[in-house]
Amino acid sequence: MLPSSRRTLAALAAVLSLGLFSGCAEDAQPTVDTASSSTADPKPTRDASTSSAEAPAPASSDSDGAGDDGESGGSEGHAGSAATGTASAMLDELTVKGRAPKTGYDGDLFKWRSDTDHNGCDTRNDVLRRDLTDVTVKARTHGCIVLAGTLDDPYAGETYDFDRSANAVDIDHVVARSNAWQSGAFNFDEETFKEFGNDPLNLLAVSSSLNRQKGDGDAATWLPPNKSYRCEYVARQIAVKHKYDLWVVPAEKDAMQRVLGKCDDQPAFTEDADWPGPGDGDNVTTKEETRPAGQKSSSSGSSSSGTSSGSSGSSSSGSSGGSSNSSTFFENCTAAREAGAAPVREGVPGYGSHLDRDGDGIGCE
Repeated sequence: MLPSSRRTLAALAAVLSLGLFSGCAEDAQPTVDTASSSTADPKPTRDASTSSAEAPAPASSDSDGAGDDGESGGSEGHAGSAATGTASAMLDELTVKGRAPKTGYDGDLFKWRSDTDHNGCDTRNDVLRRDLTDVTVKARTHGCIVLAGTLDDPYAGETYDFDRSANAVDIDHVVARSNAWQSGAFNFDEETFKEFGNDPLNLLAVSSSLNRQKGDGDAATWLPPNKSYRCEYVARQIAVKHKYDLWVVPAEKDAMQRVLGKCDDQPAFTEDADWPGPGDGDNVTTKEETRPAGQKSSSSGSSSSGTSSGSSGSSSSGSSGGSSNSSTFFENCTAAREAGAAPVREGVPGYGSHLDRDGDGIGCE
C-alpha cells in the first residue's frame, strides 16, 4: 500500500504542478502582451526619449519667436544656422560687445542735411520727396523744398497729411547717431560721419512723436508700434551697422534675433537707397508757398519768455533770434532738440539763421 500511496501522491503532485504551471502561464500572458506592445512601441518610446533629449533646440527656436524666454537659448538657436542672404546671417557677422561711453558725442559731427549726393537739395527734402506721396514742392527751389504730401508712416502703420507749415514729421536715423557713436562711430573720420548722417539707407520720414519716443534707443529698448514693420526695421538696422562696421550689444542682438525669429527668413536689406533727383517724387506738383498772416509772431506767445513777445517782430532778422537773451540762444540743433524746442521757427526766441540751412524760416527741422 505504501508504494501505491506514494504513486498516488506523486500523481497528485504532478496534477497540482500542472495546474500551477497553467495558472502562471495565464497570469504571464498579459505581461507577454504588454511586453509585446512595448516591443511594438520601442521606437516611439525611444523617439519620445530622444525628443526629450533634443527638446532644447526646438524650444529655443520657439523662445526666439516669443521673445520672452532665455536670451542665451535665442543666441544659440541662431548662431551659425541662418540661411545665406538673410538678415539673420548678416546679424551673425556683427561683432557683439559692450556699449562705448558717450563722451565727446555731438550730433552735429554727422552733418545731417548735407547735400552729399550733390543734387542741389538738402537731405531732409530728399527724404520727404522719396517717402511722401502726392508731393507738392515749393516754386523756385529747383524742385527741392517739399511743402506738402502724404506720409504712410511705417512706424505707426498710419497714413496722414504732411504740411510744412504745421510740421508733424521728423526724419529718423534708423540707427540713431548716439547709438552709432556708442557702437563704434566715435572712430569715424569726418567724411564717414557725414556719409552716415545722410545715408538713404539710414533715414526714414516718420511721425515726430514716434521719432522722439524712440530717442537714441536700440532694438532692445524700442521697436515700432506697427508690428508688421518690425522685421524690415530690424533688417535695416542690421544693414546699417554692417555697412559701417558698427557692433551690437548683447541685449540688442538678442532683441533682433527675437524679432527675426518671427520673420520667416527675412532677407538682408538690399533696397535701392538712392535719393530722387530734384523735382522727382510721387505725383509732384509745384506751387508758391503761402503763409497765414501773422504766422511768424503768432507762435511767440507760447514760447519760452514772455518778455520776448513784444520784440518778436524785429527779432526775425537776427542771426541768433534777434534780441532774445542767451537763455534762448541755441548754438546748434542738437542743443535745440535737447531743450525740446525743435523745430525753431523764425520770430521765436532761439531761432537763428545758422539753424535754418534752407532759409525757409524753420530751423532744426
